[in-house]
Amino acid sequence: MKVAFITRSTIFTSPGGDTIQVLKTAKYLRRLNVSIDIKLTHEKVNYSDYDLLHFFNVIRPADILPHIRGHHVPFVVTPLLIDYSEFDKKYRGGIAGKIFRFFSAEQIEYAKTVARWLKGQQELRSCSYLINGQHHSVKKIIKKAAFLLPNSQMEYEQIAFRYSMELPYMIIPNGIDEEIFKMKGENKKDEKMILCVARMEGLKNQLNLIKALKDSSFQLYVIGNYSINQKRYYDQCRKAAGPNAHFISYIPQIQLIKYYQRAKVHVLPSWFETCGLSSLEAASMGCNVVIAHKGYVREYFNDNAFYCDPSSPSSIKAAVEKAAIALPSKEFQQKIFSHFTWQTAADVTYQAYKKCILL
Repeated sequence: MKVAFITRSTIFTSPGGDTIQVLKTAKYLRRLNVSIDIKLTHEKVNYSDYDLLHFFNVIRPADILPHIRGHHVPFVVTPLLIDYSEFDKKYRGGIAGKIFRFFSAEQIEYAKTVARWLKGQQELRSCSYLINGQHHSVKKIIKKAAFLLPNSQMEYEQIAFRYSMELPYMIIPNGIDEEIFKMKGENKKDEKMILCVARMEGLKNQLNLIKALKDSSFQLYVIGNYSINQKRYYDQCRKAAGPNAHFISYIPQIQLIKYYQRAKVHVLPSWFETCGLSSLEAASMGCNVVIAHKGYVREYFNDNAFYCDPSSPSSIKAAVEKAAIALPSKEFQQKIFSHFTWQTAADVTYQAYKKCILL
């Protein structure tokens, strides 16, 4: 079986959770004797070379639309349906923040796509997207898909509700690479060491985390590069930080282990998460995790996390203080290694592929 992964053009230049998801899924599918080529959306694809196409990031439909016409190769979609609208409407600064207050979630995404095109940051390869807009473009893609591969039941239900469609789907769990994050005995934890591993951007909400722990006895380690167009946000974070905040540029997963092993708490107070891969990785290494009650995270963490209000630094601080003195859940750590691994994700994805090809 030969499959083309077709994903956003900036997946390697501006890495995020989807970068890990694409690379790890490909790694473990190849072990199942599936041939995987990773293609960026602006690249030319010879569709006849493949049995199946696999798209990621349906919230960027302008990238996908050119690849679903002119051939009869079936395709599946990993939606990664992130809703930026709460952040964009209430907490984004500048002129864009003021304008977005009057827009719907999909109008905002349409405006962002057009803005990236006008700035020369992204090639717009689909004129139909300009005409049909975000909502109808996404709906066209998912309607033609052989299968949707959402990362949670909550995500699928949101898609079905938003687009008024019931579609064939299989839940593909997000995961960890158990060859890197190996479950070991007790790690010596520092209750004052707090970790946040994420791309630096407004959605991830590092600024409120920094404010929450400023002048506290905690040592905060913020690991990650800032996103394209997020330099101002990064500068705000640096300006707001006290001497207890330490900024570390993006580092590979293998180098994160020493931080996960030492930190007692990992915090990801995002305005929206489909899962939060770094939260899973940290929990697999015995960290307690603090997350916001936004997105689909409860389906993964249930009661095995400390929840906070992302808009409130005092709420974030209170959750961190509780997590710092609590014992981590061994049962949840074991569940991650049995349910939430990239090997499991690849196994289920492979089953979906076989069903698609037999349709």
